[in-house]
Amino acid sequence: MKNFVTTTEIMPHQASAVDKVLPSRVGALFMEMGTGKSRTMIEMVRRRRFKIDHVVWFCPVALKETCRQELLKHTDSRDIYVFDDKTTEEFVPDASWYVIGIESMSSSNRVVLAAKKVITEKSMVVLDESSYIKGHHSMRTERITYLSRDCKYRLIMTGTPLSQGVVDLYAQMRFLSPKILGYSSFYSFAANHLEYSDKFPGMIMRSHNTSYLAAKIQPYTYQVTKKECLSLPDKTYEGRYFYMTEEQRHYYEMAKEEILNEFVEDWDSIAIFRLFTALQEIVCGFWNHKSETIEINSRRVQTLMAAIQEIPPENKIIIFTKFQHDVDIISQEIVQEYGVGSIATFSGQVPEKKRLAEVENFRNGARFFIATQSCGGHGLTLNEAHYVIFFNNAFKYSERMQAEDRCHRIGQEHKVTYIDIHCGGSIDDRIEIALQTKGNAVRSFKAEVDKVKGKKAKIKELLRNL
Repeated sequence: MKNFVTTTEIMPHQASAVDKVLPSRVGALFMEMGTGKSRTMIEMVRRRRFKIDHVVWFCPVALKETCRQELLKHTDSRDIYVFDDKTTEEFVPDASWYVIGIESMSSSNRVVLAAKKVITEKSMVVLDESSYIKGHHSMRTERITYLSRDCKYRLIMTGTPLSQGVVDLYAQMRFLSPKILGYSSFYSFAANHLEYSDKFPGMIMRSHNTSYLAAKIQPYTYQVTKKECLSLPDKTYEGRYFYMTEEQRHYYEMAKEEILNEFVEDWDSIAIFRLFTALQEIVCGFWNHKSETIEINSRRVQTLMAAIQEIPPENKIIIFTKFQHDVDIISQEIVQEYGVGSIATFSGQVPEKKRLAEVENFRNGARFFIATQSCGGHGLTLNEAHYVIFFNNAFKYSERMQAEDRCHRIGQEHKVTYIDIHCGGSIDDRIEIALQTKGNAVRSFKAEVDKVKGKKAKIKELLRNL
């Protein structure tokens, strides 16, 4: 593997994880979101870099770009290849890091054949969000386990190893090595540890001999929660990344061209606000265009749902968004996955008399609080949540801080993790820069436009970089 250096410091609990897991050729990082399992894995790779040819990093499809961004953030390595629609067995370039979508291993024979080509005895295979292979007979579980069986090093990572109980352990540990649990098949594992319902076939009533399982996996496992990582800051920030679809890119460029032609002589703050709003709508999967709402294919909701899967199920989550359209789409997806009783909504379309009831619903039952920043980002105290996801952002830093403070205030006894859903190569980049510099995205762009006012070619060049 090509030599590389890390560009960020490792935290004490991450160093402890490396010291615990590194001596074995297989291991598991059960680290809650916000504790830095990717950085921990990268440190393990750095120390083994002269013993392996490359790393094959399996992750949920929606997190492939996030994995690439983690490598760019924490290392100087640019020798990264992310499997995509054009990847074939015949075309897999040499790289030190290969990022492959887990779901693709069941949906695409093309990806399976290409993965088979890069996984060798000298590979290190990393299975991120390993709960995605908890189904011991699923096609992706079988394929990933089979292809990785002869690898020199294997690692699993997840914040939720037992989302449905000890039944989830079998496939994850079998991927590492059947010798860990000591069972040759799921049926022998089930016979010793699972009690099924006589009335409802397939329903697990209770688990047995769990202390035996804990003892078996202990030598290979490092587990930590945010609460235990006393060295973590009160606020932890994470990003989940994706790129535009071809359809989004088409409308994105159309919006820039239309607004450029309309306001070329008078690029005031209103014109820029209109432009930014249109571009932000498009990267969110819709466009309110000339009294019509155009629905646009987008990966944003998919990226959001993948982020939610990483969060332990006992944790409540606030999801802030800018548009009512987002509230509706997100609510629909979450209800489909987690049930009607899982959500409380807080937006302009919720009557004021009902909003207090929605807050109480979140405090006393619902797991998700889905709110527009304009309504839910002010005045509320929501300390029940330790995770906040920004589906998108307002243009002003002050509005972001208001939203963050809904659950980071007096009475909060836990560390809070903030997750941004981010479309790379889009208006999201401009907004992120404004937030990082405690500024205003519209105002900063207006200052750039003022320097070239009246020069259409110069303004067009500025738009090209949005």
